[in-house]
Formats: sequence, C-alpha cells, structure tokens
Amino acid sequence: AASRTWRRRPRREGLSCGPGPMVLRKLGRTSAHRWAMLRTMVSQLIFHERIETTVPRAKELRRVADQMVTLAKENTLASRRRAAGVVRSDEVLQKLFYELGPRYRERNGGYTRVLRSRTRHGDTAKMAYIEYVDRPGEMRQARPPRVPAAAGTASTSEG
Repeated sequence: AASRTWRRRPRREGLSCGPGPMVLRKLGRTSAHRWAMLRTMVSQLIFHERIETTVPRAKELRRVADQMVTLAKENTLASRRRAAGVVRSDEVLQKLFYELGPRYRERNGGYTRVLRSRTRHGDTAKMAYIEYVDRPGEMRQARPPRVPAAAGTASTSEG
C-alpha cells in the first residue's frame, strides 16, 4: 500500500492578518538572519531617511518601516517599547518618536517610497532607493491626495 506524505503548514512570521499563511520574501536567509537584517536596515532608514538596497529588500523593508512610524504616531509607553525591540539604538528611537511620529501625524499610511535606481554591476541585481515621503531633499515630490468628484457635478453642462 502506498504511504501518504503529510505536508506541514508553513510557519508564520510577523503579524497575522487572517487564516492563510503569511506571504513574505525569504531573501535567501534564515528567519533569524532575515529579521536581523531588516532591523538593521530599518534603523539605518530612520537615521538617514533614504538608503539604497535591492528591490526585494526595499519592498520588505517598507512593511517594517511603515509599522515603526505607526508605532511612533501612537506614542504610548507600550508602542515605544515595541519599537525599541526593533530599532538598534536609542538615538534612532528618539528620532522616530520626536521627528517622524509628529511629521506623519495627519498621514494615514504610505510613509515610504521605493524608487528603482540602477542595476548593480557585480551580480546585475536591481537596485532601488527607499525613502520617507514629505521630507526635505526627497528624490521625487509626493503626489497631492486625490479628491473624489462630487456626485452630479462631474460633467454636467448647462444649456
């Protein structure tokens, strides 16, 4: 008789949003190495406000960086402790809560921008800049928010 092979469910990493497995880029690293790399990169992003990295890393970093700004906007003792568990230094933590949190107080999400830049010579990896939006010296200005058209006034002509 044929034996059945059982498949394990994939392990979840990070915060869960529903019953399905978390979809993350593995970035060719173990989970501990990946998390250490993302912690270092988010600390450098907060400190410098713009860094250059590969496109998949930038897309994964965007999730962590936006989460840190959300914690800074809450500005509670619990959110400060959660952020301190991620960022690498007290200086970065101070900048996060005293500069970035108040800067994005009125913005609902979308605190970072990923801009593709070049191809790296050694391994032809696609590179990108990741930066915070609405700051002095940004590479591209933020688009103005879209205002939905009022009902009935879109294209009415009198006459």
